[in-house]
Amino acid sequence: MNPEADWQSIRGDRGSVLGIAGIGILRITLLFGSAAVALALILAPIADNQTRQFVQGGGDGLDRMSTGSISRKGNSGGYTIRRSVLQESPAAICIIRDNGTRSGDCG
Repeated sequence: MNPEADWQSIRGDRGSVLGIAGIGILRITLLFGSAAVALALILAPIADNQTRQFVQGGGDGLDRMSTGSISRKGNSGGYTIRRSVLQESPAAICIIRDNGTRSGDCG
């Protein structure tokens, strides 16, 4: 009776060093991947909340320009209406016709 031989028969052959290292790398990759996903799930709502507060707070230097185009059938006589907070009056409207002429507060 050789105890080492009995232990070898129970334990079986050891895996290769590359196989063991591969599993270790896989575990590390899964660990850091899970940490990255968890961090993204936490930081995304925080960033969204900060962006909303910035926009609602006036957003220094943010131009809230709105543009709309109106055209008749056949595309004759169409025009574009523009409004921007950068104009002298917040209610100022600039009308740009198809031929390029401008009217209103186009400053």
